Amino acid sequence: MITIYTTPTCVYCKKAKEFFTKNNVEYKETNVLEDLEARKAMVDKSGQLGVPVIDVDGEIVIGFNEGKLRELLRI
Repeated sequence: MITIYTTPTCVYCKKAKEFFTKNNVEYKETNVLEDLEARKAMVDKSGQLGVPVIDVDGEIVIGFNEGKLRELLRI
């Protein structure tokens, strides 16, 4: 399960979502501006407020790190 914590104006969030779409990777997007519980979960997992934070089966990726995502997703 992949969850991406985002905000509507985040450029790197958009790049991450485009990467997932291009590679046919299903994900759940959570807008942390609207969902305060999700924001708290994101901070608890990552220790920071910046987005995107991407949870790949419990592995946390901070920011859009394409290399790390490719490694974790084996693509």
